[in-house]
Amino acid sequence: MATFHFDLVSPEKLAFSGDVDQVDVPGVEGDFGVLAGHAPIVAAIRPGILTITTGGTHQKIIVLGGLAEMSENGLTVLADVATSTAEIDRAQFAETIAEMEAKLAEKEGSELDHAIERLDHFKSIQQELNTTAMH
Repeated sequence: MATFHFDLVSPEKLAFSGDVDQVDVPGVEGDFGVLAGHAPIVAAIRPGILTITTGGTHQKIIVLGGLAEMSENGLTVLADVATSTAEIDRAQFAETIAEMEAKLAEKEGSELDHAIERLDHFKSIQQELNTTAMH
């Protein structure tokens, strides 16, 4: 399988840099997979789990928004936050979700819509983390 260069950058660190077989990205307009030779694209990322595939192994990283750009140089993801699923504190993540739910009553209109959407993304991540833990 042809490989391509992939960089995952967050404000804190360079989370990943290397040649990969495939990257599955949680896009705002739907999840998408990137392979070598993918057409140039710039896409917004929603909170979700990004999967890096190299040599048959899969590395899952939680991203909380950002941008993905595919060019002739490869794929670059600029993530607001990038944390390996192995490093996540699941109890803290569940507490964050509970706090988000509690604060919904304080919001209204488009602010409420945005908060519900973000909460749904976090719950989706939590569901995938719980499913992954069982396999």
